[in-house]
Amino acid sequence: MNLPLFFVLSLLFLAIILFVRNRPRMDVVAILVLLALPLSGVLTVQEALTGFSDPSVVVIATLFIVGEGLVRTGVAYQIGEKLIHHSGSSEAKLIVYLMLAVAGLGAIMSSTGVVAIFIPVVLSICARNNIHPSKLMMPLSFAGLISGMLTLVATPPNMVIHSELVRHGYEGFSFLSFTPIGLVVLVLGMGYMLIARRWLVNEKNQTTAGEPRHTLADLVREYNLEDRQLRLKVNLNSSLVGQTLNELKLRRQYGINVIAVERQRHFRRLLLGATGSTDLRAGDWLLVSLVDPHCDLSSAYAELGVEPLILRQSYFAEHSRSLGLAEVLLPPDSRLLGKTIQELGFRTHRQLNVIGLRRQQNALEGLLVDEVLKAGDTLLVAGSWQNIQRLQTYSRDFIVLNLPAEKDNSAPALDKAPYALFSLAVMVGLMISGLVPNVLAAIIGCVLMGAFRCIDMDSAYKSIHWPSLILIVGMIPFAAALQKTGGIDLAVQGMMNVFGNSAPRVILVVLFIATATTGLFISNTATAVLFAPIAIAAADAFGVAPAAFAMTVAIAASAAFMTPVSSPVNTLVLGPGQYRFSDFIRIGVPFTLLILITTVLLVPLLFPFN
Repeated sequence: MNLPLFFVLSLLFLAIILFVRNRPRMDVVAILVLLALPLSGVLTVQEALTGFSDPSVVVIATLFIVGEGLVRTGVAYQIGEKLIHHSGSSEAKLIVYLMLAVAGLGAIMSSTGVVAIFIPVVLSICARNNIHPSKLMMPLSFAGLISGMLTLVATPPNMVIHSELVRHGYEGFSFLSFTPIGLVVLVLGMGYMLIARRWLVNEKNQTTAGEPRHTLADLVREYNLEDRQLRLKVNLNSSLVGQTLNELKLRRQYGINVIAVERQRHFRRLLLGATGSTDLRAGDWLLVSLVDPHCDLSSAYAELGVEPLILRQSYFAEHSRSLGLAEVLLPPDSRLLGKTIQELGFRTHRQLNVIGLRRQQNALEGLLVDEVLKAGDTLLVAGSWQNIQRLQTYSRDFIVLNLPAEKDNSAPALDKAPYALFSLAVMVGLMISGLVPNVLAAIIGCVLMGAFRCIDMDSAYKSIHWPSLILIVGMIPFAAALQKTGGIDLAVQGMMNVFGNSAPRVILVVLFIATATTGLFISNTATAVLFAPIAIAAADAFGVAPAAFAMTVAIAASAAFMTPVSSPVNTLVLGPGQYRFSDFIRIGVPFTLLILITTVLLVPLLFPFN
């Protein structure tokens, strides 16, 4: 073993130890590696920085942005909610639909993001159907991991391995190369979970979870809003048409507080926040909170030219992704003390409506606009989640208390959902057709998301998970260093010495086990970076086409089912599902073995060795 190779292997060993300890962070370790390789003379500066120009890094970054666009427009949440809704009260159907929805979305956006979106949805369904969260949280995480086996862009390891094939002069994978294997694994996963669900509840996780966060329904009940909500339709001959809410003074004259407006546009109804400058049109549906729940509006309806519509549920529940509530506490030094609710001008200055007041823990039955505010009063305000979020910057005059749980699932660009779907369809269509390289297709999808205002620049930059990108950029030179110093040749030679006379399928088993085992300790992305060149070199040494070996490494890198720390997806569901470390071992190990068998049987059929 030469000195440069000894240095690279020592550096690799040290990096793995630091990855396992997670001290310092993985992206910091990657930067240190990036620094050590050129300083040691193993690589030139240009070779060490090749990760920054790798197309897979750009594709992964843009896919984070596209995924954020789907979240901000509510597409991701709506798809999941509708699929789960169709399952009814059947636990088996719920598992199947849940895994289908998560895997489908995870095939085109970050699986971690998809699982994060679905956790509150699943918890809500569990509460309504009296299902313990442990029965659904592990199927949720498994589906997120399986989604990485469905398309080329579903997970960073797939892109890393594809780039490594191209770098060695071979044809890379297409967008749908992974799909046949992924679909088989998904079907197996759904069947496995239908059987394994009975093993997911144990004595430890029979206990209830911690104190849940407040919801919109809780606030509606606590502030006595149930009997104060109305939906009014503005008729064609209404006197309200063409006037703004400030001009109409509906709250002072009629006790009608307009919270939002539903307006027909392009064959669907959009929800508009009600501000002082909002002008009303014929056909608008007004979401109204009454100042006095006992007031008689029968004469006012005729005078204003409106008619009440049936309200089957709270409109806050119906529009929870765009319309929210928040409690605002007035501290003793607030400049708002001594003013009336009418004088606050919340609608004018904050684009929010005050619809409730609680004093000394007791909510007033109605809302007196001339009520003088006192220290310790809590106001309930309603409006868009964006405007509610902005309240937290005005800390001098009031304190925003904990926001309802529905805030996590808000969609600030809900009206842009059709454009987000169009942008996604264009990107996927270009990737499947091969008209342009994948990196250009991803950039086009990202640009369309921005052009249609599905996402803004600030949220685009924030959506990118920079630690993941830095990890890839820092680990890519490792593969080059191992190649340059003979480390890859050493690994392949050792494999040849032990398995030289074995069938290629045996090598697939070895590669799968080695990749999946390494993935227990370090990220699947770093694992893919390390094993991709080994798989390609092994294929060359055995005289077979490298696609089968590379695909096996890709599938194994996504098979992080065996521990709760193997993947962020597993870590996310550990708490909500009330699992123990051993739960993942006893459920994940058999399923990983099942995937191993599936991979060894299917991969050679789809990617022949010759």
